[in-house]
Parts: sequence; structure tokens; C-alpha cells
Amino acid sequence: MLGCMTAPQRLYVVDDARFDLHTAGSPHPEQPARLSAIRSGLVSTLRSAGAEFVTPRLATQAELERVHTREYIDALSLALDRGDGYLDQDTFFSDGSHTAAWLAAGGAAQLAEALWASDSAAFVLAARPPGHHATSSQAMGFCMINNVAVAAAAALASGAERVAILDWDVHHGNGTQAIFESDPRVLFSSLHQWPLYPGTGRSDEVGLGEGRGKSVNVPLPPGASGRDYAAAFARVVLPVLEQFSPDMLLVSCGFDAHRDDPLGGMRLKDDDYGAFTRLAWELCERVNAPRLGIVLEGGYDLGALERGGHSVAQALLGTPFALDDGTMSASTERALDGTRRALDAYWDL
Repeated sequence: MLGCMTAPQRLYVVDDARFDLHTAGSPHPEQPARLSAIRSGLVSTLRSAGAEFVTPRLATQAELERVHTREYIDALSLALDRGDGYLDQDTFFSDGSHTAAWLAAGGAAQLAEALWASDSAAFVLAARPPGHHATSSQAMGFCMINNVAVAAAAALASGAERVAILDWDVHHGNGTQAIFESDPRVLFSSLHQWPLYPGTGRSDEVGLGEGRGKSVNVPLPPGASGRDYAAAFARVVLPVLEQFSPDMLLVSCGFDAHRDDPLGGMRLKDDDYGAFTRLAWELCERVNAPRLGIVLEGGYDLGALERGGHSVAQALLGTPFALDDGTMSASTERALDGTRRALDAYWDL
């Protein structure tokens, strides 16, 4: 479809106007305008290139219970049916939140199933509410259902033996890590600002039991730029992912490490997100598993969302992007050394 040997043969996008039904009763950074920005950048670019659009379905109870407890899903469903309010001090819900959250999770399951059935594809889930902070039994950080975890579990149920999740949101994906930290079939790798909410993601958090070594945390100092992220990818993230050799790579794609974001303190630029996406796709090709799923997480500056999303789309269409290869900061070097020491027993770094 795309006429480019270094791009996915097929592109899919999940989007739905019903995601906009999830609204706060007062000003809130997790607002429907976030999707308007993503639609202006990422979604419209892929539509112009002929991407296939998929209408999400509601997640089933069985799909949700692969990653969340039955008690939590039942309690969440009852809470959301009350109309509007807050599940914690950050996580609001409204009349449309039940539909939006179940559609986002259902779209995540569809993402994994479509990728597993394809020889070469990328699938973008442009949905809200986001999910990577939601644990198996708790909503937090604007998140109710862990969409990327639902996708990973659906991939395993479809026949995948190894699934990797790469989280480049500015906040650590604590919920995703907690759900899979004992599962050797799922590798979770996160680049995030440290210290920052939710206070997890230290380099020595490497997993539990049979999952030891499968949690890969790269806590980066505030102010990290593209050159710091480039070093993290080169020295830790890509070597580990290549050795793990996943059947499918899922990305928790937050845009809140952008220098314009009001909730983060990093200094990424628009094109850095295109570079991240190219690195992810090229990794998929190197391990002979060209299946890449991109799931929207955070990002609260609307301009950064639109421009960063456009860069992601262009990367999926074959446009070359590169991270700044300049010298990383001394604080980033110390952080990477800590991660490498923590993982020394599990990976060749």
C-alpha cells in the first residue's frame, strides 16, 4: 500500500467519536481536545496515505479479566454507571466514560489480533482514556483500564510467545509493569522522567519470580533531550529488545516528554517522536516480527500532540528520522549505568 520497503505493508487506525464522551465537569488536562489534536496530526496523515480504519468494539469481560481482577472490573463498571465523579483525586468519569473506556480496551484487543494475523503491519490506537497507570485492581493517573496490557494479553491469547511493551510516556507505566512483572512472556521497558509521578520505575525494579529481568526501567533526569534518549535507546533499550526478540512490539506512546508539555520536565522535540517510531519499527524488522502497535497514552500540550503525532505518522510511512547523536548529559550517563548494572545478570549489555 505504501510503496516503501522500510514501512509496514499495512496500516490500521482505531478511532471513534465516542472516545470524546469521556469528559470532566471542570477544566482537566485529559480532555477531548487531546484527540482532536491527534486526529489533526497522526490520524489525518495516515488517512491520506490509505490506512484502514477500524471501528472499535466493546471489550469483553474475559479480555478485561486477563489483566484486571473481576472484582475491580465489576466495581469500576458500577462506579461509572453512577454518572460522573472521580475515582481518585486525578481520575474523573462522566456519563460517557463507561462506553469510552470499554471501547478503548476493545480496540486494544482488536489491535493485537489484527497484528498477529498480519505479516507486516502497524496499528495505531487513538483512544482515551489512557491506561498505563491502571493496575490490575486500581484506577489512577487518569487511567481506568490498562489498554496496552489488554493488547499484550490478547496477543498472547492469539498465539504470540513473546510480547514487548515499550513505554516512552514521561511518567512510568507502573500499572503495566505491575500486571506483567512476574510473566516471562512479556518484557516491559520504560523510559521516563525521575523523579516524577507515580514514584515508581527505579532501575532496580527488574521484575519478580520468573519475570526477573523482564522489567527494564530507564529513569532519566529532568531536562533530558533527544541526545539523552538516543543514548538510552542505544545502550539499553534496543539491545535488550533485540535479545528478547518479541513476536510483537507494543508502544505506550505518550507525548508528555515534549519540551512544551505542562506536566513533564523533559526537552524532546516534535521529530524525536518520529525517530522513536522508526527505531521501534526497525527493531521489529531486525527480529523478523514486523508487527508494531502504538497505543496513545499521555501528552497534554495540544500543539505538541498534533506535531508529534504527525511525526509518528510520517515515520510509519517511511520518512527517515534520527535522534541527536550528541553527547548525553552526565546525569543521564549515571542513570544508564545504574540500569545496566541492574540488568547485568539478565542481558548482554
